[in-house]
Amino acid sequence: MDRALQHLLTKHHFDSQRMAFLVGPRQVGKTTVARRLLTARGCEDLYRSWDDLEWRRAFVKHPYAFIDDYRPRASTNKPLVVLDEIHKYPQWKRYIKGLWDTHQDQLDLLVTGSGRLDVYQRGGDSLLGRYHQYRLHPLSVREIVEPRTTLLQDAPDATLTSLADLAGPPTNEAKQATDELLRWGGFPEPFSKQQTRQHRLWLKERRDLIVREDLRDISRVQLLSHVEELMELITLRAGHQLSYNALREELQVALDSVRLWVGYLQRLYFVFLVRPFAGRLARAIRREPKLYLWDWSEIQDPGARFENLVASHLLKWCHFTQDWGLEPLDLHYLRDKEKREVDFLITRNRKPWVLIEAKVSDTKPSPALQHFGERLSVAAKIQVVQNCAGPGLAGNTLVLDAASFLGALPA
Repeated sequence: MDRALQHLLTKHHFDSQRMAFLVGPRQVGKTTVARRLLTARGCEDLYRSWDDLEWRRAFVKHPYAFIDDYRPRASTNKPLVVLDEIHKYPQWKRYIKGLWDTHQDQLDLLVTGSGRLDVYQRGGDSLLGRYHQYRLHPLSVREIVEPRTTLLQDAPDATLTSLADLAGPPTNEAKQATDELLRWGGFPEPFSKQQTRQHRLWLKERRDLIVREDLRDISRVQLLSHVEELMELITLRAGHQLSYNALREELQVALDSVRLWVGYLQRLYFVFLVRPFAGRLARAIRREPKLYLWDWSEIQDPGARFENLVASHLLKWCHFTQDWGLEPLDLHYLRDKEKREVDFLITRNRKPWVLIEAKVSDTKPSPALQHFGERLSVAAKIQVVQNCAGPGLAGNTLVLDAASFLGALPA
């Protein structure tokens, strides 16, 4: 399956004279992207994984031997070295720094990891200034339909203009991609196979890997059964405000433990949190974040699943701008003490920019959109509807079908 990030790395990263760190959830496609980059350069032999016991044994004696012994084929391309899960090595930062400082003129280097590389604090030497980090997200509508059209010159204003110019029903390709993403999630394996039994097995295996391997690697958590129960409770709360105290009462553990475990699940890309935006809004909620899953296919409630799908697409857009040095966008939500709420607020350079509400079938604009829109002077108010005959204006709110909206996002 073609991935947009593969083309972006090829076109825009490897001339920067820096390493590339590629991070993201387990089984989101990092190794596939890495191997395709290796194949394109004809240096498949330069892939190494820390999970490979045979290489670990050779590594102890001669850490750089596989690079020094490499003899490139007839090619004008600079060799690419891929190190997968190397952050599990206690001295990984020192190793990477030494490799890069001594070999950067002869090769490009890509480091991948399923956990966030910045949480592994076991190395002593800083890599600051030697790498750029990129986040690989699950599939999006744009990536499925047009993976090669993600461009760095995409600007927020241009995206807003393209959304305002949408007319008529969505394309068949965008509609099919949206429906399939809702059903199977955005991880490549279950999305490509689209088999119910295999999907259930994949979900179970993914959870087991997160709890039994990844969590063990970055923490000393002993009560793994409690973390598994927490994951079940979190799945039921997707799209809602996160109450640590409510989780503490259900799990019958200390509040600090719940906070710590949720933090681990964030770092391992099981959940992500969307923070409230308060600014100068009177009586705005300022503390409780909303909780979403990286794999929304686990969510049973149709409304929560659809909202999570939209949240994931918007987060991917925001991370795209941050990772590639574009005008930075951030994702928030709005809620006040009168319980008026808007699902999403995108800030531009930390200032309110666009309000977005996600609905399964209601095409009548939410009153909260108008309320907060007037107080924040946003550039646009958008209601995204899963089941909508076609885009249009309702007052000063843009009502869009989900397929058209998600397909128009630049990432």
